[in-house]
Amino acid sequence: QVQLVESGGGSVLAGGSLRLSCVAFEYDLAAAGCVGWFRQAPGKKRVGVAALRRDGSTDYRDSVKGRFTISKDNAKDTLYLEMNSLKSEDTAMYYCAARYDGNWCIAPRILVNDFRGQGTQVTVSS
Repeated sequence: QVQLVESGGGSVLAGGSLRLSCVAFEYDLAAAGCVGWFRQAPGKKRVGVAALRRDGSTDYRDSVKGRFTISKDNAKDTLYLEMNSLKSEDTAMYYCAARYDGNWCIAPRILVNDFRGQGTQVTVSS
């Protein structure tokens, strides 16, 4: 059974950093057409944050460009999201996601996925 398990969330002050991890079980991340992260803040809709294509190219939500970096370690079947210069508006539950179809692998479209994790909470206080 495929499982994606996130970790690394927590509470930080504005300007701080966190690195989220997402380990895939029974799923070869190297074979995924598209992997990424999305988030959901209380009372708000889910939004795509970052996407990583099989060829290594990336796409980010405008508000996180230059601050967040998505990467993957295929040998460890682990996806990462490095988050720097965090802002209070980054507070949300963060989910990793993966899908076989590599078409339209952009941050907004990571909401369309085959698998997703249970989420890890990120809280940024000012």
